[in-house]
Amino acid sequence: MNELMTPTLAGAAAGLGVAMPMGAMSVLLLQEAMRDRRTAVAAAAGIAAVDLGYAALATTLGPWVASHVSPVEAWVRLASAVILLVIAARGLYGASPAGASAPDSAPASAPTPASAPASAPPPARPVKAFARYVGLTALNPTTALYFAALTTAQGAALGTGAAGAAFLLGVGAASLLWQQALVTLGSLAGTRVPDGARIWTFRLGYGLVAAYAVKIALPLP
Repeated sequence: MNELMTPTLAGAAAGLGVAMPMGAMSVLLLQEAMRDRRTAVAAAAGIAAVDLGYAALATTLGPWVASHVSPVEAWVRLASAVILLVIAARGLYGASPAGASAPDSAPASAPTPASAPASAPPPARPVKAFARYVGLTALNPTTALYFAALTTAQGAALGTGAAGAAFLLGVGAASLLWQQALVTLGSLAGTRVPDGARIWTFRLGYGLVAAYAVKIALPLP
């Protein structure tokens, strides 16, 4: 059981790292929750499903890739760490005053920034909302790149079926809980999250990404 705790916690941190930074999808989800909580719950599940799907794909392929590049494993880890650091730096810049207004500062799980419509449309059916948010979240390849870099660098650690399953359990649970927390916040508050809170979720989320990058880069080649 203790052997599975580490990949589960690693998966939870990875799931939070990709889910916490608030951007277009988070704002859309909050708006959905303000209109209809039931529909927003389905939308949140759609976002988490894509995070889990990308993580599952990367976990399946990552160990295979790592096992075939063992002579240069340290360099693969370093390259993966650089990719993650670029994602983190771009996200943290978007959370800074200088980058807050940049048009390309969308988070890992959002395609492009979207503004609230002048008049909110009626809520969609839960099934349609789920499908819509799956499609919108899947459009951005940054989430796939994030998990690919992470799992390829940790190929040996996720080499067993049990460890990989525990990692995915952590990713799925953390992402779903965070998205559902946003639904609860949106349904209770009825207003958008304050700018200060939004900035700090950016910093915390991408801070986790940066911490992962340092962890997998060590020891340096």
